[in-house]
Amino acid sequence: MATKEQLKARAEKKDEFYTQLSDIEQEMYYYREYFRGKTVLCNCDDPRVSNFFKYFALSFNFLGLKKLISTCYKSQNFDLFSQNDCEKAIYAEYIGTNTDRCHIPSNDELEFKYFKGDGDFRNKECIEILKQADIVVTNPPFSLFREYVSQLIEYNKNFIILGNMNAISYKEIFSLFQQNKIWLGSSIHSGDREFGVPEDYPLNASGCRIDENGNKFIRVKGVRWFTNIEYKQRKKELILTKKYKPSLYPKYDNYDAINVDKVHEIPCDYDGIMGVPITFLDKYNPDQFEILGVADRNNTSGLRTKLYTAEDVPNYNDLNRSSVIKVDNTYKTTYTRIFIRRIVDR
Repeated sequence: MATKEQLKARAEKKDEFYTQLSDIEQEMYYYREYFRGKTVLCNCDDPRVSNFFKYFALSFNFLGLKKLISTCYKSQNFDLFSQNDCEKAIYAEYIGTNTDRCHIPSNDELEFKYFKGDGDFRNKECIEILKQADIVVTNPPFSLFREYVSQLIEYNKNFIILGNMNAISYKEIFSLFQQNKIWLGSSIHSGDREFGVPEDYPLNASGCRIDENGNKFIRVKGVRWFTNIEYKQRKKELILTKKYKPSLYPKYDNYDAINVDKVHEIPCDYDGIMGVPITFLDKYNPDQFEILGVADRNNTSGLRTKLYTAEDVPNYNDLNRSSVIKVDNTYKTTYTRIFIRRIVDR
């Protein structure tokens, strides 16, 4: 039987995804002016292999950074000095030592230091480093995303981080969207993304590959950038062309709202509450719409009008988790729906 330590290690390995440099470059393009004079922290990134660290080190002078810090969890399988040293958690600091626009720093220009602890972002040592940062940019463990974002909010940090679209349905994360304290980035709106994975990561799913150098890669669906930094494209107005017809937009049986199956089908002439897919957040303009809540078991939106029981249908628990469309005597649940309303008086 596996020990708790072994299970923890397995979970950490499954969270160890290496972001492609091209994906980082495409997103950071929208924040170039923001970085000037800032200290950037990549606190889930081994500076020896991380493309986040590589991007900011290469772009240090171009972006006009003040300082770059990268921290990582222990037991990364890369030998920096000796085999024993690579079992320790390390971090690196870079303050720029060359005036070239795109300079690749050597190990001599990087200040590597050891943590006393394990380098976990929740560790006290890492929190002290977090306090120094102006902005955090990284790919945190997806399984710890809720806790990770909570820490960033607690310490009032600006951030650009990768996460899974499903995280939007977490109560704590959705609340931040609703309060306009977090939103989606600009460069990813659909499809999947390829990540590098450790050498011992099992490739047992579709979309996996091994390159000519033996490096392993997997494709992950529903990946998005999450940020709290404004960028110009976020306020782009969604053009609405569909007209409201009751036959095309059925009302939910258990929520005071109409159902809209696709974002581009949002009616331009309906002023009431609408349930839309979570992909709406890719197009969300806070000047055009207000977010009222989400369909969930706990009715956090306050919009639910009916609570199903066993007298209604055997799978009533499933119905209460979602928004439901009733046709004749058949109940049909929808995928996760966000409740929105157009801002009419603008």
